[in-house]
Amino acid sequence: MATETPPPATPGAPLPSTEEFTEVQQSAEFGELRRAHRSFAFPLTLAFTAWYLLYVLLSNYAGGFMGTKVAGNVNVALVLGLAQFLTTFLIAWWYARHAAAKLDPKAQAIKSRMEGGA
Repeated sequence: MATETPPPATPGAPLPSTEEFTEVQQSAEFGELRRAHRSFAFPLTLAFTAWYLLYVLLSNYAGGFMGTKVAGNVNVALVLGLAQFLTTFLIAWWYARHAAAKLDPKAQAIKSRMEGGA
């Protein structure tokens, strides 16, 4: 299950010091991990927020357009509203794939090094 907690640090291994954490935070490897996350998460967050605000603005100021029938009693507002849910799930799925492929290996490498495994 994806929501399980990570395994604890190696038993008996000393915890990294504050200085070691600071050193890793300032390392190029950690910067690359941070960039990989931000270059994916920030643009998608901005795009989804803009998409959501467009829906809200259309709902408030374009009632005629939103009330346009698409099929039977289904109108543009309902289609766009359901598209909001679909977009949310697609972004979550896409992020999970991105994290598994690009973020998790880098984070695991840093974690292993911090725990003295590499």
